[in-house]
Amino acid sequence: MVKVTLPDGSIREIAKGSSAHDVAMSISEGLARNVLAAEVNGEIIDSNRPIEVDSTLKLLTWNDEGGKSTMWHSSAHLMAEAIEFYYPKAKFAIGPPIENGFYYDIDFGEEVFSDKDFKKMEDKMLELARQKNTYERKEVSKADAIAYFKDKGDEYKLELIDGLEDGSITFYTQGNFTDLCRGPHIPSTGMIKAVKLLKVAGAYWRGDEKNKQLTRIYGVTFPKQKELTEHLLLLEEAKKRDHRKLGKELELFHFSQNVGQGLALWLPKGAELRGRLEDFLKVQQRKAGYEPVITPHIGSKSLYETSGHWAKYGEDSFKPIETPHEGEVYMLKPMNCPHHCEIFKAKPRSYKDLPIRYAEFGTVYRYEQSGELHGLTRVRGFTQDDAHIFCSPDQVRDEIGKVIDLVLYIFKVLEFTDYVAQVSLRDPNNPGKYIGDVANWEKAEKAIAEVATEKGLNTIVEYGEAAFYGPKLDFMVRDAIGRKWQLGTVQLDYSLPERFELEYVGSDNERHRPVMIHRAPFGSMERFVAILIEHCAGKFPLWLSPEQVRILPISEKYHEYADSVLNMLNNSDIRAAVDERAEKIGKKIRDAEVEKVPFMLIVGEEESTSSQVSVRQQGEGDLGAKSVADFVQLIQKEIERMLA
Repeated sequence: MVKVTLPDGSIREIAKGSSAHDVAMSISEGLARNVLAAEVNGEIIDSNRPIEVDSTLKLLTWNDEGGKSTMWHSSAHLMAEAIEFYYPKAKFAIGPPIENGFYYDIDFGEEVFSDKDFKKMEDKMLELARQKNTYERKEVSKADAIAYFKDKGDEYKLELIDGLEDGSITFYTQGNFTDLCRGPHIPSTGMIKAVKLLKVAGAYWRGDEKNKQLTRIYGVTFPKQKELTEHLLLLEEAKKRDHRKLGKELELFHFSQNVGQGLALWLPKGAELRGRLEDFLKVQQRKAGYEPVITPHIGSKSLYETSGHWAKYGEDSFKPIETPHEGEVYMLKPMNCPHHCEIFKAKPRSYKDLPIRYAEFGTVYRYEQSGELHGLTRVRGFTQDDAHIFCSPDQVRDEIGKVIDLVLYIFKVLEFTDYVAQVSLRDPNNPGKYIGDVANWEKAEKAIAEVATEKGLNTIVEYGEAAFYGPKLDFMVRDAIGRKWQLGTVQLDYSLPERFELEYVGSDNERHRPVMIHRAPFGSMERFVAILIEHCAGKFPLWLSPEQVRILPISEKYHEYADSVLNMLNNSDIRAAVDERAEKIGKKIRDAEVEKVPFMLIVGEEESTSSQVSVRQQGEGDLGAKSVADFVQLIQKEIERMLA
């Protein structure tokens, strides 16, 4: 017998070799029907895999992220089976689950697959699903795996197998389709009840532009048709909120092929919006004791070799810049932290100086593959709201706590209310990914997890998501339509101070290493603005809106009065503009509504005579006539409420 401990702490004794499905059956038959996979000792496995030792067990259903991920992984295999039925010469690369569905990269050879084929493929997937074929796992030798895919003529699988060790290779088969796969998978295809293929895109094999471009097919499945219908409605809403579409309509930013891919041009309204965000954070940083610094857009290659960024990210950076002087090599700055380390080293430091907090809106550059670029969310040049705190070991917890407080205040003001804090730790099975002393890693991981708990954060733990130099606390936010984004990060680092030989003189008159905390509440300004646009559908909070008020004169003879109103608003630091076009007032109102200007002030004969304005609020309608002074007070009180 072996013991399994369930999430509620209860313990069940089961026969050695029993499965999670057996445990579910012992609880209830209804539960067993809904179990998609199992988490055993932190690892997600097939629900029918035998449990051989005392273990922790979580039964995963559709309500669990692990359950959804397993369903979508299995759905990728189901789609591949349907494709192989119609395209028997197709070759399959990789087909993983993603956050909202799955994809499979496929080489169709001379044949072409397009969205016109979606309906046929969806029907075939449902037909295969109704056969209720089981997903069968089989361990195979490397020689047999190579022989199978050589016979099939699939060079992509052969390349993947080449990187695997004998004894670690498994196949999964459902119906007439067999794939190289680690798993896990759901018990049978019958659990898939609703199918939708979403889009076709190009993807280079292994993300390398030198390799062949494959066809990437995206899809999603659900255990109920009703859930698919609801999901498709959300996708339609997401299209309306797409920051690329709204950014163009609201004249916030622009991309030009002449400037270069992935390099955003901020238009006046977008620059105003971004500037407001930066000013907002600068005020909070000053209150919290941060000092502003500015560093160059380039740095010596040796700087990033010292930090470890060259070894870790050199291939993803722009090529080094060689100067006319032999041996002098620079790089476009990929990270701000090495520069801040050098600022710390600029003069001797005492324990009395600590903590030292440097903040910079620093622009960095990464060479993203062209196929991965996506509006403002994936660019090649972006500005981080970066800060680095240099402190003594006994100040670490207090400083992490203050950063958490700052992040939570930002979320409150911007109305991001649904979030979890992800404790991102090392991958215990891949120590080569990380630099630094193991004992320091253990201290750092313990500190960051405990402070998150002390702050009462709703936390999850993810192994393998740490930075290469230290663990992180990443804030995962759900936006207004339920999508998950990573916003805000706190990272604890004992390694870079060691590499840069940073020192301070302690109270004992001895030299000590500081600890370094990396922090970025927004992350990158580009990505944050993109997420904010989509979160609020372009209707920004009043304090942040580039144009808070638009004054709409009914005709040209009221332009002078409109200008006087504009002057009064500007004197009260309210951002306003006058629409002097020779258009009817109805069109001016509609245009201001579409452009999501928070307030409209209509001025005509009655308003100019009484020294008032007729107030309309975007999306709300007429608020009646007010004096300009009363309107200014209304705006100021609303902004004070938002920033409280």
